[in-house]
Formats: sequence, structure tokens, C-alpha cells
Amino acid sequence: MPSKKALVRRPAACLAEGLVTHVEREEVDVDLAVRQWEAYTEALRAHGWETVEVDPAGDCPDSVFVEDTVVMFRNVALIARSGAESRRAETLGVEEAVASLGCSVNWVWEPGTLDGGDVLKIGDTVYVGRGGRTNAAGVRQVRAVFGPLGARVVAVPVAKVLHLKSAVTALPDGTIVGHVPHMDAPSLFPRFLPVPEPSGAHVVCLGGDKLLMAASAPKTAELFADLGYEPVPVDIGEFEKLEGCVTCLSVRLRDLYA
Repeated sequence: MPSKKALVRRPAACLAEGLVTHVEREEVDVDLAVRQWEAYTEALRAHGWETVEVDPAGDCPDSVFVEDTVVMFRNVALIARSGAESRRAETLGVEEAVASLGCSVNWVWEPGTLDGGDVLKIGDTVYVGRGGRTNAAGVRQVRAVFGPLGARVVAVPVAKVLHLKSAVTALPDGTIVGHVPHMDAPSLFPRFLPVPEPSGAHVVCLGGDKLLMAASAPKTAELFADLGYEPVPVDIGEFEKLEGCVTCLSVRLRDLYA
């Protein structure tokens, strides 16, 4: 049976100091962000996911975006090395968490850089965004670690947004969904569905036909519902001010060995 565990990490008190790259800085209400995070994690649990809380990283404003710290392929973990040097301390607690779950642990080494938000997996295909946070050496290391396990690694240029998964994610049937103005190379994806809102490009497949997505994309939710999916909206507005989305607030571990 597939596993349904999700790593999450509570927002740090200094969340409002998080990095922004492609958006204007806005004031972040940290107390509201904590409530939104709690609602997000509850939505995961309500749909059968066991949340595993990673030790807090109180000095790291962006540490709530735990997806950026590690990439999973089956039960193999690749600990990231962010292109933003200030984020590299975030990986320490994550290493302990994945090791405690029985994962085989590997690391991205200098000169490679990689953010987990740049990695989109669809079956055995692993798309890796090559952009501001992930470099060519990082892509090569993803290929070196996951290639022998059967992964096909495809590099995708990313320049218009922070991460690849800021622009695209995938539906349960493998169809890529994305907001075209934020994409650099739509033609790289064999099955693609454009969505009308930027935050509509971000979905977490909860199981079956259920899609966790941001409440800020009601038109996209209607589109998905028309296609037979069941949107599960959550308000993550405070995290969206920091270029966050529903994918980067957790690491879904679907293929852990029993």
C-alpha cells in the first residue's frame, strides 16, 4: 500500500522576514499565518495523511516551506542545497526526520544547488527546474541519485517565477496544469492544461479525485470540478505573500517501504 505521510514544519516567529524574489514585499500577519498553517495541516489529516512535524527552525524565516529542503523518489531522500545560502540551515531537522522514517539519505554537494520546489515528479519522470535556486550541477546530481532507480530526469528552464512548481504541478492522471504567463517552456510537457489563475497552477493530490488547492483560485477550482475532481480549498494568503503555495508547505512521502 502507498504510504501517506507528510512532513510539515511550523512557521517561525520571523516568518515575515522571508525572502521574496518575483513579487513586491507585503506585510505578513504571522499569527494569521500560523492559523492558516494549522488549517492546512488539518486538511491533510482529514484526507488520510499522517503529518510528521519537523523540528522548528526558529532562525530561518522560510523554514515553513519545508518542501524546498528535500526531494523524495520512492524511499530515497535527496537533501537539497538551496541557491539561497540563507536557507541552507533549514535542512538539519529534515535530515533527521527522513532518516527516522527509514529513508535512504543522499545530499546535494557543492557546487550543486537545488530547491525541492524545483522538482515535479510524475510517475518515473522527474522534471527539474533550472533557474534561480537550482543550477546545472544540481540537475546532474538529481540525475545521478535517482537515475539508477529508474527516474527519467528532464531539465526545465525557469526564469519567470521562483520555482518550477510556482508555475506548474500535475493532476492525478499526470496532466500538467499551469498558468501560461508564468511558464518558460510549456511545450516540454506532453499533456498540458492551462489554468486561469496563477495560484490555480498549484495542486496537491490528496488521493482519489481530491485536490488540495489555494482558496485564491476559485475559477480554477470550478474548472477542476467540471473535469470530475473535488477541490479542497485552503486559505494560505499569508504564505502567498512570500511566494508560497500548497505544495511547498509539506513533503508528501507516498512510496515509503513498509
